[in-house]
Amino acid sequence: MSLATVSFLLLVIFGIVGIVVIFSFIPIGLWISALAAGVKIGIMTLIGMRFRRVPPARIVSPLIKADKAGLVVSVNQLEAHYLAGGNVDRVVDSLIAAERADINLPFERAAAIDLAGRDVLEAVQMSVNPKVIQTPWVSAVAKDGIEVKAIARVTVRANIDRLVGGAGEDTILARVGEGIVTNVGSANSHKDVLENPDSISHTVLEKGLDAGTAFEILSIDIADVDVGRNIGANLQTDQAEADKQIAQARAEERRAMAVAREQEMSAYVEEMRAKVVEAESEVPRAMAEALRQGRIGVMDYYNMQNLTADTKMRENISEVGQDTEESGYRKLSESE
Repeated sequence: MSLATVSFLLLVIFGIVGIVVIFSFIPIGLWISALAAGVKIGIMTLIGMRFRRVPPARIVSPLIKADKAGLVVSVNQLEAHYLAGGNVDRVVDSLIAAERADINLPFERAAAIDLAGRDVLEAVQMSVNPKVIQTPWVSAVAKDGIEVKAIARVTVRANIDRLVGGAGEDTILARVGEGIVTNVGSANSHKDVLENPDSISHTVLEKGLDAGTAFEILSIDIADVDVGRNIGANLQTDQAEADKQIAQARAEERRAMAVAREQEMSAYVEEMRAKVVEAESEVPRAMAEALRQGRIGVMDYYNMQNLTADTKMRENISEVGQDTEESGYRKLSESE
């Protein structure tokens, strides 16, 4: 193979590689598609997107879609929104949906809603087709102490003007639950709530619960109402049980104090008995000391002993007589 032939083959290979690199870097296909769709966009603009690390397909396709829908959107707006981290395709879809539904939605507002983390296309669709959200079981107690449980279905429509900075569905559910509790709690009887469940929805709807939220409440419907526990009776039972336990505790306290007082008195009696025994033990010593010092004589001592013996004898005789009399009464009663 001659040198000229090799040079020609190398030139062809380098040419093919160069063409492939050029066509991969310069989106000729997108440029042709845009021209065919009637969208004017320069080839240098597409090359600039490559340098700015913006995929041209992410800009050109939504731009063609917007132009065909009759929207006036510039390349700079779409590219700036993409660089800010937004979803360009979703924003354009929401603008088209808003245009078809005759909703005033500028590009700047749609981009702000998208950058705020909300699904702008879903918001537009919810503005056209309201959404129904359901609360969990909400428990409330009427004035008669009966628990009433209710489920409400809230029909809401997205408010485009308040999507940025407005509260979400959780706030709507919390406010509706609070309104149900307030309405049931102000009812004199749970029967009133069961007879007119629509009074709950009317009262709750009149409070303007959608203030400061991203939604507009269209209706609040009570889906189900059920009777729960008798909270009043349970509370009274618990209170009575608590009072009984308190009374028992106080009685136990008094009993413990009485037992302690009894133990103290028993100890006091034993202490007094010990003192009596101690005093009695001093009598023989005193007598011996008196005899030793001559304050009393021996005959005086014997006379005192005789007096003591006589006293004990009289006490024994009286006890025997009393026992005899009691036994006589018993025999007489038995014989009768």
